[in-house]
Parts: sequence; structure tokens; C-alpha cells
Amino acid sequence: MSRRTISHEDGAIYEFTPDLEAITTVEPGEELTIETRDSLDGAVQTESDVIESVPDEVNAATGPIAVEGAEPGDVLRVEIEDVRLAEDRGRIITIDGFGLLDGDEEIEAPRTRITPVSQADADGEADGDGEPTITFDDLEVPVEPVIGTIGVAPAAESYATLVPHDHGGNLDTTDVTGGNTVYFPVFQAGAMLAMGDCKAAMADGEMCGTGAEIATEIDVTVDVLDADETAVDLERPLVETDDAWKPIASAETLEAACELANRDAVDLLAAEHGFDDTDAYLFSSLTGGLEISQVVDPLVTVRNAIPKEYLSSPF
Repeated sequence: MSRRTISHEDGAIYEFTPDLEAITTVEPGEELTIETRDSLDGAVQTESDVIESVPDEVNAATGPIAVEGAEPGDVLRVEIEDVRLAEDRGRIITIDGFGLLDGDEEIEAPRTRITPVSQADADGEADGDGEPTITFDDLEVPVEPVIGTIGVAPAAESYATLVPHDHGGNLDTTDVTGGNTVYFPVFQAGAMLAMGDCKAAMADGEMCGTGAEIATEIDVTVDVLDADETAVDLERPLVETDDAWKPIASAETLEAACELANRDAVDLLAAEHGFDDTDAYLFSSLTGGLEISQVVDPLVTVRNAIPKEYLSSPF
């Protein structure tokens, strides 16, 4: 099966709604290349370009893409094979009213820093030491692309692409990257997958409110897992890395998000080992590991890493 390309020029959304209309429909198992534009829609190209306030429309997500046969209760599997940079610069910014240190008198907002990508990297090649980089002043930062916004149509309420929730959305999670697989609960027929808001590099937390925002090309393979194929009822996104399963949860406070991510870990461990909830809770305190994804969006996001030696697979 040849790989199909779907571009932001074909369609992009700024809001995940329950009644999304697909720009195209794909088959389970289909290989796709998703082209995304940077989260600021090209408005920032030089350091003199600044964003005074959070735009009404931000984080364009290419899609939505309907997956044939996906029905509520199923799980959408999105294998991320590769994330490639599609332009020669990223941009990292401060915006008044946004970011972990917003309002701090020592922090200037707005400000823009352009993060050039080495010309070799922009052409798909590594630099002289074998590691792709972006540059901040004279400091080099390894290119480790992240998909910031990725999700499906939600169950009932609508969420701007700036907001993370149970459908996914603006998760800003560094594990959502090439080589990993993300699973989403399906709430609407077709699932209605969309993604964008990529970064050339981003630290856990995304403290200033952005990473190095950049356009990308993303290779994915999508599949549908029937409800009866799963050991648990997936309520929120779940990411699979080489060595761990990580439930992802978003909430108004860090504590509330941690509780949700731990609850999901308890459910997974109980299903795997036949534990009751209390034993699964106790075991999670020995083996899980809470990780901050982001603390700057309208809801904050965390994940809970369960090593694969203790959790083989919920599917």
C-alpha cells in the first residue's frame, strides 16, 4: 500500500468538536504522511515578529481524518514512524498572559527568538558530529521533534486546539514523537484524527509556553482496535515507548492530572496482574513514575510511566 500524503492545505482545524467533518477517509492499517504548518501559522519569521497576545486561532491541526470502521468504544492506534522538519527555522516566543513565569517583572513579553536549523539538517542530513541541531545564540540543541497537538473528536464538549483533554488535543508531551505509538479512545464514528503544533525541540513542562515551533512532515500508520480487543476501557490517551506504557491525563491542576494518570495506571496494572484496585495502587507506587508534560496550557498535562517489565500490553 503506497503512503498517502495529507496536507494542512487540504484542511486544518483550530477546535476539536464532536461533529467534525472529515477532509478525507482512510482505511485501518493505511500509511500516511501528514504535513503540518507551524503553530503560529507562519506569522513569525524573524526576531522582530512578535505575538502580543494568544491568537484566537492557534495550533492548526491537519485534518480531521476519518478512519474507516472506527466506532465509539474502540481504540485508535497511531504509530508515529518519523517526524521530519519541513523548514529551516523554528521560533520560540513569550506572549503576555501565557507561560509559567507570566507576570514576572524580570521576564519580557512579547519576545521572539529564531532557532535556525543547520542547512544540512533542513535537507534531511545530520551535521558534522552526526546530530541534527537547532541554534539558540551560539548554543546548539539537539533536534528531537515533538507533535504538540494530536487528538480525535471528543465525546460531548468542544475544545480549542490550545486545550488538552481526554480526546488528546494540546498534550505537548515529549513522548509523542517518532518511534512511539499513541492510543486514543474513540468517541465519534471515524475517530476524526488531527495533528499539528510540532516543535523541533521542547523540554518537559514547555515552561515559556512554546517549544521551537516548526512545520513538519509526519509519517504515521493508523489502525483501529475493536472494543473487545482491549483489556481496559481506555478513557484518555496512552503512549507506548520502547520501554514503557504511559497514560496521559490533563486537568485544571497538577494534582488532579496526577490523580487521573495514576487512576489509569491502577486500571492497567489491575487488568495485567489480576490485582484488586488497592493492590494495583500499592504496586503503582513501586513501579510507576509521574512525568510532567506541560504546565502552561489552559489545562495541565502529566503522564505516568509503567515499565514494560510490569505491563506487557493492554491490547
